[in-house]
Amino acid sequence: MIKKVLLALAAGSIVLSASACNTVRGAGQDLESAANEVDEEI
Repeated sequence: MIKKVLLALAAGSIVLSASACNTVRGAGQDLESAANEVDEEI
């Protein structure tokens, strides 16, 4: 159950981050940031 919640939060973060950035470089940084957050939670 906790993994599903974390996955949903990570997916939401990725979607929000991707929609907020305007460049490919910014998208890469946002995805890397979201991945790091997920790694810290797991």
